[in-house]
This record gives sequence, C-alpha cells and structure tokens, in this order.
Amino acid sequence: MKKMQVAVLGATGMIGQRFVQLLEDHPWFEIEGLYASERSEGKKLKEVVKVKDYDFMPETLGRKVEQIDIKKIAKNCRVAFSGLPSDIAKDYEQNLADAGVAVFSNAGSHRMRPDVPLLIPEVNPDHLKLIEAQASYKNGGYIVTNANCSTTGLAVPAKALMDAFGLKQVIVSTYQAVSGAGYPGVPSLDILNNVIPYIKNEEEKMEEELHKMLGTLDGLRVKNPSFEMLANCARVPVHDGHLESAFILPTKDCSCEEARDAMRAFKPEPQKLKLPTAPLEPIVVREEVDRPQPLWDVYAGEPCRASGMTVTVGRLRKKDKYLKMFLISHNTIRGGAGGSVLNAELAMAKGVLK
Repeated sequence: MKKMQVAVLGATGMIGQRFVQLLEDHPWFEIEGLYASERSEGKKLKEVVKVKDYDFMPETLGRKVEQIDIKKIAKNCRVAFSGLPSDIAKDYEQNLADAGVAVFSNAGSHRMRPDVPLLIPEVNPDHLKLIEAQASYKNGGYIVTNANCSTTGLAVPAKALMDAFGLKQVIVSTYQAVSGAGYPGVPSLDILNNVIPYIKNEEEKMEEELHKMLGTLDGLRVKNPSFEMLANCARVPVHDGHLESAFILPTKDCSCEEARDAMRAFKPEPQKLKLPTAPLEPIVVREEVDRPQPLWDVYAGEPCRASGMTVTVGRLRKKDKYLKMFLISHNTIRGGAGGSVLNAELAMAKGVLK
C-alpha cells in the first residue's frame, strides 16, 4: 500500500515532535514536511529537539523545518497533524480544511464546535460522522480533534464503566505532569518541591469535554449525558504522566470485582480493527496497593508502537456506592499526538480518509 503523505504542524514543539516520533516508521503515513513558525524556518530538527526519551532516525534529525504554507501543504498532503498552540491553531487549521486537507489536531481551538468530533476512538468512534456537517467536507477537508490530555485518561475507563453500569456522577482530582504545560513546562523555581493547585481553564475543559465525548450521536449533533462532573486540577513535579484520583458513582450498583471485569473486558473498535497505534489492552487494571505510578506505568501499552497508549487503573476500592480509583495516562502520547494519530487511523479504516 502506498503511504499517505502527511504534514506535521508545530514540529518544533513537544506535541509536534511526538507526532514525528509516531509517524517516523508508520505503516500507513509518511511525513512530507515539518512545519512551524517563520522564526524556525530552515532549522534542522536536531537543532530544536525537545523530546528526550526517544532516538529519532538520523535522516529525520537532518530534516529542515519549513514555514507553514497552506497552498504547499494542500498540494502535497492529504493530512495535517497539528501540534500548534491553541492561540494560533484556529485559523491555520480551518484554512487547511477549506483547502481540502484532513486536519487531526491536538489543539483546543475547535474542540467544542458542534460539528467537530472530539474523538477518542475507544470512546466515541461514531462521532467521526460529525465531519459531514462541516462546510469544508464537500471538498475533502475537515477537522478532527483529540481531547484535553487530562480528560483523555479519564474518558477511557469512564466509558467502560458507563457501558456496563451507567454513570450518575464523576469526581476527579488530577496530578498533572509539567510536560502538559508545553516546552519548557513550568519554571523550576515554581514547581520544584511544590504542587501548584491551579491550571488555567483545565477544570472547565474536563467538565465540558467528558460530557461531549460520552454523549450520544443524534443525527449530526451530540446529545450530552446527564451525569454530574466535578474536577480539581494541580500541577506536580513529574515529567510525563497525568495521575488522577477518581470517584465514580455508577447508575447501577456494582462490586469492585464487577468493575475490574468490565474494564478488563473492554475491547472497543480500535482493538477490533487492529489499528496500528491502538494498544492491545486499552485499560490495564493493576492489583498492587501502590499502583499506578508515573515511574512505572506511564509507558504502558503493547505492541511497541502503542507504548504510552494504555490507561492504567489501580487502587480500585468502594465506599458506599462510589467506586474509588487512581488512573494514569501518558499526556503527550495517549493524551496528545498518539491520540490524533489513532484518530487518523480510525478515519482511514472507516473510509473517510482516502
């Protein structure tokens, strides 16, 4: 199969470089160009590398970054993966969609638009149909977004439990890694030996986005569910991995054993389709009393391509009718570039990307 040509936008940033990592030897996609702002034009990737836990191929490190050129990208690429900052992503992404490019974005600019899928393939694959409501769809262009990095980790086990028992209430406190703030993250004198109990707009994003993702598709719109969602978010001195403490009240009472079984048995569409970046197990439930931990569990996921794509759940307990648990996911892979790559794979498998 001839590989589809793709552009990486924001290639000098952390999420952009995670896109490059996941696309380097992808079986379906091939990087046509690395794009960023005018000030980065002409620099080689090796001069601006921010991802420290992955060894890029020499030929990738030697590639030059180009200034974003809508016409060039539209001429040469079917897909653009966007790791652009949200404040500048909105117009670039829409202009590319209008030019006939399928845009798979990590940015938040279009997430809450009613005609844009806020997509996690394990959670709401049917929402991909929303692209048909976008004006650019008739030209072959559209925008698909992945969720906020903290919402993503919660949404996968929440979906498994919702399918099995229903959801009445979700309460979550997050302990979020500094890489979630982008490069170079949080100033060291602010975060060392400290926890910062405020991340701008994060709690609002979680409370809005989970409802949209777990909503039901009604024609070309999403009808939000009625469960209550409450979030507290903090930044902690961890490099990668968002740890979350969740209290989930199911509609139908269940035991811890039943909840574990439901999450372990959860094998949604990406796993059935065997998408390249889909982990064999979307949820791993651990029995140890002190897991999950960022140090041990952030790169959960098999095969190798899916490393960092599994959500790990642990310390599952019950109080009254509430399920209490901790969960962790990799914020720049599962909750970032990996989520968007998986979205594109789903679109390709469904025949809306061709």
